[in-house]
Amino acid sequence: MYISFCRLPGQPCIFLYLVQCWEAAPLSKGAGALGSRLKMNNFRNEDALVREIARHFLPRSGRGLRLGIGDDAALWKPKPGFASILTSDWFLESSHFLREKHPPDSVGWKCLARAASDIAAMGGTPRCFLLNLALPAATSGKWLNGFLLGLHRAAKSLDCVLAGGDTTRNQRILISVTVIGEIREGQELLRSGARSGDLLYVSGVPGEAEHGLRLFRKSRGRMNLKNEALRKHLYPEPRVALGRWLAERKLATAMMDLSDGLSSDLARMCTASGVGAQVDPGKLPLPHGMDRESAKELALHGGEDYELLFSVSPRRVSRLPANFRGLRLTQIGEITAGSGVRVFGRDGKLEPLRAAGWDPFRQKK
Repeated sequence: MYISFCRLPGQPCIFLYLVQCWEAAPLSKGAGALGSRLKMNNFRNEDALVREIARHFLPRSGRGLRLGIGDDAALWKPKPGFASILTSDWFLESSHFLREKHPPDSVGWKCLARAASDIAAMGGTPRCFLLNLALPAATSGKWLNGFLLGLHRAAKSLDCVLAGGDTTRNQRILISVTVIGEIREGQELLRSGARSGDLLYVSGVPGEAEHGLRLFRKSRGRMNLKNEALRKHLYPEPRVALGRWLAERKLATAMMDLSDGLSSDLARMCTASGVGAQVDPGKLPLPHGMDRESAKELALHGGEDYELLFSVSPRRVSRLPANFRGLRLTQIGEITAGSGVRVFGRDGKLEPLRAAGWDPFRQKK
């Protein structure tokens, strides 16, 4: 995962992203109907594939996007007084989803939602995105149609416009999404602002997505999407509104999203801020449907929640509600001097919290 923050004070800001934007051939009149079904055969060439992708995402401009699909690159201009936020995220077959098991619309939804979560983590608003897509020939019909419908629903939910990208053929599905967001200058929330004495908060229920993944692996046939854990695994919701609200009111001192697990992500926040932290597992909201110890392990180490982890100065805690638009906000610990993350053990004594969340480079024992 890569994220950067870009500010050019006092001058117009137009970014030319040096990726090949889709050069779609002109569409016939009325070809922009959303939700139109793709042909159930392989495309004769890349231009035909691009046309099918493009017509799911009309219009091709707006929200600061001056030029989208149809040229060599996209033109983006943030609003005056705003800075741009850039983030990129991989979503890979076999590593992040299973083609034969995950619904294609959930793959489309999730690949954009997880990237947009990084924008939310800085208090920003997603505006447009680039999609790089490598597909086997066998997926260019029904699977691609479902994928694009899910991706379009996520884009519509986030009010985030497709600006372009690139397509190619590969034996496995490879998806890379770059999201461009914006935030008013001076309001950005970083990982590095936590201070000793700040209180530590989390939104939602950490570990719930991991619980949903385990349920998904056991599922056979039709899935019960009313199950919150299962939905959180398949269709996560980036906390854009909460992140923006915290940034605008300057309530959080530091913030990041929970993508790899609380134990791993909190350690990163502490390192960036030059502080330590202690976590009280008795305060953690826990996933339902399992014994307490198993639920606690998931809450500490489970990944892909895309909730927000943030610190708040004690002077401003009274301004923080117990929930935000129905989303639970829970104090789970505090920031301390020194370094390292510790957790209260069963005997009530503090002990080191091992970073045991998702790490694709961790050596397996």
